[in-house]
Amino acid sequence: MTPVLVLHGPNLNLLGQREPGIYGHQTLAELDARLRTWGLDLGLEVTSRQSNHEGQLIDWLHDAQAEGHAGIVLNPGGLAHGSWSLRDAVAAVALPVIEVHLSNVHAREPGRQVLVTAAACRGVITGLGLTSYRLGLAALADLLPTA
Repeated sequence: MTPVLVLHGPNLNLLGQREPGIYGHQTLAELDARLRTWGLDLGLEVTSRQSNHEGQLIDWLHDAQAEGHAGIVLNPGGLAHGSWSLRDAVAAVALPVIEVHLSNVHAREPGRQVLVTAAACRGVITGLGLTSYRLGLAALADLLPTA
Protein backbone atom coordinates (compact mmCIF):
# COMPACT_ATOMS: atom_id res chain seq x y z
CA MET A 1 0.00 0.00 0.00
CA THR A 2 1.23 3.44 -0.94
CA PRO A 3 0.56 6.06 1.75
CA VAL A 4 -1.18 9.23 0.62
CA LEU A 5 -2.55 12.23 2.45
CA VAL A 6 -5.97 13.84 2.01
CA LEU A 7 -6.26 17.37 3.40
CA HIS A 8 -9.64 19.00 3.97
CA GLY A 9 -9.63 22.76 4.44
CA PRO A 10 -11.84 25.23 6.28
CA ASN A 11 -15.48 24.42 7.00
CA LEU A 12 -15.28 20.87 5.69
CA ASN A 13 -15.70 19.70 9.28
CA LEU A 14 -19.32 20.87 8.81
CA LEU A 15 -20.09 18.55 5.89
CA GLY A 16 -23.63 17.26 6.15
CA GLN A 17 -24.70 20.34 8.11
CA ARG A 18 -23.45 23.32 6.09
CA GLU A 19 -25.46 24.08 2.95
CA PRO A 20 -26.33 20.45 2.13
CA GLY A 21 -27.89 21.58 -1.16
CA ILE A 22 -24.39 22.55 -2.30
CA TYR A 23 -22.10 20.24 -0.33
CA GLY A 24 -24.29 17.17 0.22
CA HIS A 25 -25.56 15.28 3.24
CA GLN A 26 -22.49 13.11 3.94
CA THR A 27 -20.47 13.99 7.04
CA LEU A 28 -16.71 14.37 7.03
CA ALA A 29 -16.40 11.10 8.99
CA GLU A 30 -18.45 9.34 6.31
CA LEU A 31 -16.33 10.87 3.56
CA ASP A 32 -13.11 9.83 5.31
CA ALA A 33 -14.40 6.24 5.61
CA ARG A 34 -15.18 6.22 1.89
CA LEU A 35 -11.73 7.64 1.12
CA ARG A 36 -10.08 4.77 3.00
CA THR A 37 -12.18 2.22 1.07
CA TRP A 38 -11.58 3.89 -2.30
CA GLY A 39 -7.89 4.09 -1.47
CA LEU A 40 -7.67 0.37 -0.70
CA ASP A 41 -9.18 -0.38 -4.12
CA LEU A 42 -6.39 1.72 -5.68
CA GLY A 43 -3.56 0.31 -3.54
CA LEU A 44 -3.41 3.49 -1.44
CA GLU A 45 -3.32 3.85 2.32
CA VAL A 46 -5.25 7.06 2.95
CA THR A 47 -4.65 9.34 5.91
CA SER A 48 -7.17 12.19 6.16
CA ARG A 49 -6.84 15.43 8.10
CA GLN A 50 -9.01 18.55 8.38
CA SER A 51 -8.20 22.01 9.63
CA ASN A 52 -9.87 25.39 9.60
CA HIS A 53 -6.42 26.99 9.90
CA GLU A 54 -4.30 27.90 6.91
CA GLY A 55 -1.01 27.51 8.78
CA GLN A 56 -1.89 23.97 9.87
CA LEU A 57 -2.62 22.96 6.28
CA ILE A 58 0.69 24.48 5.20
CA ASP A 59 2.57 22.59 7.92
CA TRP A 60 0.93 19.32 6.85
CA LEU A 61 1.89 19.97 3.22
CA HIS A 62 5.49 20.70 4.24
CA ASP A 63 5.69 17.55 6.39
CA ALA A 64 3.92 15.12 4.04
CA GLN A 65 6.98 13.71 2.30
CA ALA A 66 8.98 13.32 5.53
CA GLU A 67 6.01 11.44 6.98
CA GLY A 68 6.23 8.97 4.08
CA HIS A 69 3.30 10.12 1.95
CA ALA A 70 3.69 9.68 -1.81
CA GLY A 71 1.09 12.28 -2.84
CA ILE A 72 -1.70 14.55 -1.65
CA VAL A 73 -5.35 15.17 -2.44
CA LEU A 74 -6.22 18.69 -1.27
CA ASN A 75 -9.57 20.38 -0.83
CA PRO A 76 -8.45 23.86 0.22
CA GLY A 77 -12.05 25.04 0.63
CA GLY A 78 -12.36 28.81 0.55
CA LEU A 79 -8.58 29.21 0.82
CA ALA A 80 -8.37 28.16 -2.84
CA HIS A 81 -9.68 31.55 -3.87
CA GLY A 82 -7.10 33.79 -2.26
CA SER A 83 -4.42 32.04 -0.23
CA TRP A 84 -1.13 32.68 -1.95
CA SER A 85 0.63 31.18 1.08
CA LEU A 86 -1.18 27.87 0.60
CA ARG A 87 -0.49 28.03 -3.15
CA ASP A 88 3.21 28.55 -2.44
CA ALA A 89 3.22 25.62 0.00
CA VAL A 90 1.75 23.34 -2.67
CA ALA A 91 4.39 24.55 -5.13
CA ALA A 92 7.15 23.95 -2.58
CA VAL A 93 6.44 20.26 -2.02
CA ALA A 94 7.97 17.68 -4.32
CA LEU A 95 4.88 15.46 -4.18
CA PRO A 96 2.04 15.45 -6.70
CA VAL A 97 -1.01 17.33 -5.41
CA ILE A 98 -4.51 16.95 -6.85
CA GLU A 99 -6.95 19.72 -5.89
CA VAL A 100 -10.60 18.76 -5.43
CA HIS A 101 -13.81 20.67 -4.78
CA LEU A 102 -17.26 19.29 -4.00
CA SER A 103 -19.13 22.11 -5.75
CA ASN A 104 -18.63 23.41 -9.28
CA VAL A 105 -16.70 26.54 -8.42
CA HIS A 106 -17.03 27.77 -12.02
CA ALA A 107 -20.82 27.92 -11.67
CA ARG A 108 -20.73 29.91 -8.43
CA GLU A 109 -20.04 33.51 -7.43
CA PRO A 110 -17.27 35.26 -9.40
CA GLY A 111 -14.89 35.28 -6.42
CA ARG A 112 -15.21 31.49 -6.10
CA GLN A 113 -14.32 30.97 -9.75
CA VAL A 114 -10.70 32.01 -9.14
CA LEU A 115 -8.49 29.20 -7.81
CA VAL A 116 -5.04 30.55 -6.95
CA THR A 117 -3.97 27.17 -5.55
CA ALA A 118 -4.86 25.28 -8.75
CA ALA A 119 -1.86 26.44 -10.77
CA ALA A 120 0.50 24.76 -8.31
CA CYS A 121 -1.39 21.43 -8.45
CA ARG A 122 -1.00 18.61 -10.98
CA GLY A 123 -4.73 18.72 -11.66
CA VAL A 124 -8.10 19.93 -10.40
CA ILE A 125 -11.41 18.08 -10.13
CA THR A 126 -14.44 20.15 -9.26
CA GLY A 127 -18.20 19.97 -9.10
CA LEU A 128 -18.84 16.26 -8.71
CA GLY A 129 -19.59 16.06 -5.00
CA LEU A 130 -17.88 13.15 -3.25
CA THR A 131 -16.97 11.76 -6.67
CA SER A 132 -14.47 14.63 -6.95
CA TYR A 133 -12.51 13.02 -4.11
CA ARG A 134 -12.75 9.51 -5.61
CA LEU A 135 -11.50 10.78 -8.96
CA GLY A 136 -8.81 12.80 -7.20
CA LEU A 137 -7.53 9.62 -5.53
CA ALA A 138 -7.65 7.75 -8.86
CA ALA A 139 -5.74 10.53 -10.61
CA LEU A 140 -3.15 10.55 -7.83
CA ALA A 141 -2.77 6.76 -8.03
CA ASP A 142 -2.14 7.06 -11.78
CA LEU A 143 0.62 9.62 -11.15
CA LEU A 144 2.47 7.54 -8.57
CA PRO A 145 5.16 5.04 -9.52
CA THR A 146 4.06 1.43 -9.26
CA ALA A 147 5.88 -0.82 -6.84
